[in-house]
Amino acid sequence: MTKATPFLMFQHGKAQAALDFYAEHVPDSRIDTVERFGPDGPGREGTIIRAHAVIAGQPVMVHDSFITHGFDFTPSWSFFLDCDDAATFDVLFATLSEGGGVLMPPGNYGWSSNFAWINDRFGVSWQLNLA
Repeated sequence: MTKATPFLMFQHGKAQAALDFYAEHVPDSRIDTVERFGPDGPGREGTIIRAHAVIAGQPVMVHDSFITHGFDFTPSWSFFLDCDDAATFDVLFATLSEGGGVLMPPGNYGWSSNFAWINDRFGVSWQLNLA
């Protein structure tokens, strides 16, 4: 069977820190399995070859690239989170945007009573929607 799974490729050994951050701060998130590079590489020992995780209920795969690429994450791909209440929205906005950037600050943009688009400290984009 063919199956599509979102794949997050981090650079400079940031994958574990990102996974830990998401598992701690994003509801319905967890790390399921982690495979690491050993002393024989080709990646730096201890960095992630492949991890399977769930972020906000969405299964994803994660990898630490041992090659430095001329590209990274782009906001054209993002996690879209529907928040059930304003308190959850506010906590996620504050937590995920800390050390990152705000692409669209919280506000009523016509399609939602409160919406925001942010990049987290790892460069991954998040759209937050008060459902």
